[in-house]
Amino acid sequence: MTIDQILNDKGREVISVGADDTLGDVAKVLDKRRIGAVVALDSGDSIIGVLSERDIVRQVARNGQAALDMKVGDAMTRDVVTVPSTMAIDVAMQLMTDRRIRHLPILRNDRLIGFVSIGDLVKWKIAETEAEAEAMKSYLSAQY
Repeated sequence: MTIDQILNDKGREVISVGADDTLGDVAKVLDKRRIGAVVALDSGDSIIGVLSERDIVRQVARNGQAALDMKVGDAMTRDVVTVPSTMAIDVAMQLMTDRRIRHLPILRNDRLIGFVSIGDLVKWKIAETEAEAEAMKSYLSAQY
């Protein structure tokens, strides 16, 4: 199973922001869309960072109310790990675990085509495991 299969199921919409947007504005987007992170893009639609709820909370803890007026570019994670859409789900999960990241921008031909969270991968893995168990149960009941 590959990341492409998850994107086919959940969709390929990517919510993006610019480096000059404020953390307060992005917090509203995260809340409204019920998502945990956004991709920061430059004017040429290249990935320059990822901003998560945790990044915002960290800045609020450090700077109080003033954090909400900070720019995304000052709080985002710049060392962005991206993966191809053809990557196996198990490999992506291991990468996320090893790198301690919760969100992955997905690329095809060096173009951003999706964004997945660890929750998306776990949900897919659980569904896959349940389907395999059901298939095994059906096979065994047909045999006996």
